[in-house]
Amino acid sequence: MTSRKITSVPLLLALAAAIANAQAQFAITNSSFPPNGPIGATFTCSGANHSPALEWSGAPAATRSYAIIVADPDAPGGTFIHWVAYNIPTSVTKVTEDVPKVPEMPGGGVQGMNGAGRVGYFGPCPPPGKVHHYHFSLFALDSMLSVGTGADAEALEAAMKGHIIAQTEVMGTYSR
Repeated sequence: MTSRKITSVPLLLALAAAIANAQAQFAITNSSFPPNGPIGATFTCSGANHSPALEWSGAPAATRSYAIIVADPDAPGGTFIHWVAYNIPTSVTKVTEDVPKVPEMPGGGVQGMNGAGRVGYFGPCPPPGKVHHYHFSLFALDSMLSVGTGADAEALEAAMKGHIIAQTEVMGTYSR
């Protein structure tokens, strides 16, 4: 006797639609700069170098933690990482402006090493000239990650492999 596996196409389509809908609802916003618009000097090395306020909603039910990576792909030496944060608990749905530059985040979570080799947020600081684009990426993960304190973006990305269930971002620009 042989067994046959029957796949229900409508069921697969409904599952794909549910996953797409869950990801479409996951969103990050900020009150510090307009989406796709200029980042104010307060959040850069030309000002107070404060991290912007971020807020998110609509995470999939399977979310067990969040991670944040802020990257500038326009940097002269290649992508520069401005902020790494991870193991942010699901009870946290926002970070306030000017998160202290220490490993432990208020409310839970860990800040890793930015591209300048420091813990916490390091604001935009491009050379004079062209406009740079800063991607504030938020990841919904299906687990807490097994990375120690002080992880950089490369270590975080490696640890997130296979654990990202949704991703969203807000982008801002800055030039000097």
